[in-house]
Amino acid sequence: MNAYERYRVQPGRRIELGDWNPAETAAFDGDKKAGQDATKELNKRLESLQELLYAEGKHKVLIVLQAMDTGGKDGVIRHVFDGVNPQGVKVASFKRPTPEELAHDYLWRVHQQTPGRGEIVIFNRSHYEDVLVVRVHNLVAQEVWGRRYEQINAFEQQLAEEGTTILKFYLHIDKDEQKERLQARLDDPEKRWKFAAGDLDERARWPAYQTAYEAVLSRTSTLHAPWHIIPANHKWYRDLIISQILVNTLEGLDMRYPQAEEGLEGLVIE
Repeated sequence: MNAYERYRVQPGRRIELGDWNPAETAAFDGDKKAGQDATKELNKRLESLQELLYAEGKHKVLIVLQAMDTGGKDGVIRHVFDGVNPQGVKVASFKRPTPEELAHDYLWRVHQQTPGRGEIVIFNRSHYEDVLVVRVHNLVAQEVWGRRYEQINAFEQQLAEEGTTILKFYLHIDKDEQKERLQARLDDPEKRWKFAAGDLDERARWPAYQTAYEAVLSRTSTLHAPWHIIPANHKWYRDLIISQILVNTLEGLDMRYPQAEEGLEGLVIE
């Protein structure tokens, strides 16, 4: 079973995160160094495929990254997409909504960031915050966030029908790993700026977030927009598996470079 199949959430499957081992490395027969080397090779292939995607100008690719705090979203962006052409790859981060955004429906600000033809867009957090944070913090009534699962499915189906390839990754770490990563931030003066006292308040809500994520993964993994639960305790393995899935998906688009202008054969620049 390849990584795409191993970690993909089948539509309609009820997810319990306790059944998924965040520390496993079962889809790769090698150690950390070998995994990092394999990721570097995949990155070279990803660079070529991204250039082809941009040149063809036909397909759109949306990548959604969700995780608990310290889960590794920034690390994935930094390592998996190292070296790709920034002209064709964009990152959209969704922070606390602005007053203007709150004046519209919750998907308004999201739709504006979706990819155009030839683009890869990475969502660092996403529209799923509106069935995660708002649920855990009781920011809206249950009847409000409860209907958003189907609204999100419909939104993603519309994107897919209009030519967007959607990949969604939940970076799965356990609570002990989060503890180590938070402590590492505190202990490193160059990383301490990433830590906020509110991080501990969010950590105290770990069980509530796990329940909220289980609902998201169970109710919004579809054929046109599948979720993948990526074991993320080992950063090298996380990057390797996501790289494999991305490369396999882009290769499956069967892309072609545009036809060159006629009469260029044999032309010599003087």
